[in-house]
Amino acid sequence: MFTRRSTLALGLHAIAGEFSPDPNRRVFNVERGDWMELLRVLVGEDYLPFRRFICSVLERTPNLQVIGEASAGIEAVRKAEELQPNLILLDIGLPTLNGIEAARQIRKLSPESKIIFVSQESSADIVKEAFRVGASAYVVKTKAQIDLPAAVDAVLGGRQFVSVGLLGKNFTDVPSASGF
Repeated sequence: MFTRRSTLALGLHAIAGEFSPDPNRRVFNVERGDWMELLRVLVGEDYLPFRRFICSVLERTPNLQVIGEASAGIEAVRKAEELQPNLILLDIGLPTLNGIEAARQIRKLSPESKIIFVSQESSADIVKEAFRVGASAYVVKTKAQIDLPAAVDAVLGGRQFVSVGLLGKNFTDVPSASGF
């Protein structure tokens, strides 16, 4: 089954006289005029309106596709193992298993996935622990509209990211489980 995005990609590709061998893994970027890898994203957030907001922000990036959503920590771990996404966004305050503990398990089950925490928590100890368990970025929910696209861009570019309100504190030199 093709998504709207992959159907658009196939259509544009056909117009260009090319064919992508795997349209579900690549998308044609009209601005750049070439194919980009389609990155698969899992969103772990228990508050549905905020989860919808995160998904809408992610959909603005042409090569990101939300392939799964989880409203609880255990569900996020299970879906990460099953789907092996490129990128996982997690809230700290997930029910059944908090985001930190979920990330610990995800690191073992989906080690290639990059993790971005999106949380209302801004305690230095919690942010440090998030990086210790393998986070590549930490976004404070109140800054998500501005910081989330920047965090995704940084992480996909191989860099770490911390929300502006947390700058000046030393979080990104914490040794992480991901070796990042």
